[in-house]
Amino acid sequence: MLRLFYFFRTSPRVAYGSRHSSLSNDLTFTGTIMIDLSHSENQVHCVTNFHDLVSTPYNGMVNAICWTRKLTGDFSEIVKKVALSGNITTIEQEELYALQLSEQGQLAREILINDLQALKTHGASPTLNVINHYDRDENYPFFPTDVYSFHVDRSPIPTDTFLCTYYGESSEILPNSQVQQKILIPEIRDELRKLYHGAEEGFDSFLSEHFFDLHYQATPNAHPTSLGIGHLWRLAIDHPESKVPPCIHRAPKEKPGQSRLLMIC
Repeated sequence: MLRLFYFFRTSPRVAYGSRHSSLSNDLTFTGTIMIDLSHSENQVHCVTNFHDLVSTPYNGMVNAICWTRKLTGDFSEIVKKVALSGNITTIEQEELYALQLSEQGQLAREILINDLQALKTHGASPTLNVINHYDRDENYPFFPTDVYSFHVDRSPIPTDTFLCTYYGESSEILPNSQVQQKILIPEIRDELRKLYHGAEEGFDSFLSEHFFDLHYQATPNAHPTSLGIGHLWRLAIDHPESKVPPCIHRAPKEKPGQSRLLMIC
């Protein structure tokens, strides 16, 4: 079963684009792009290039690395030009090349292809998706296990979650101190026991097998951090060799009529 990790609150931070400087009130500036880290409790470390994104180790409270970027190009044009199929449409690289795009659309395409290639060279398996919405988990109304719930990712081998939203609503993360693991909340645990009909010693395995232990509930005063548009993120996941707690995140609720362009692996 996953352990809960709690961190102490530190002074607020804000991060901007490409050049770093520090002020006495612990504001972090990196150029001209602002990410509001005022409630992140130092869980985010910002970098300015892909090499640092993939090579900077997680440490202490830090379980999210962000390559802050201000991207050029019209990513909405790509969303509009892709032939959509179902709730989630995966765009293959060949399809990207085949799109007839304006100059701004071509700039956006070049960035997408560069990101795909960089992640593949790193050894990841990125996918580029146009998302209308994810399927909702309606099996357990009191405990949905879909991606709209705050959750962590898990792997049996050391790896990371990479993601970047180029258009539409962006994902959110929370410090581990601002959540409680849902399976430890008494009323939820009681409801889960009603679903389980085996021996008591197998209950924790049941929770893990059905992914209940990956989900978290935000505390009343929690303040999620938006991952923003165009920034490429690397998030710590739950794996046997991890030295930091996994990063708790969730997908956004999409705006009606607006799809989301997301690269993830």
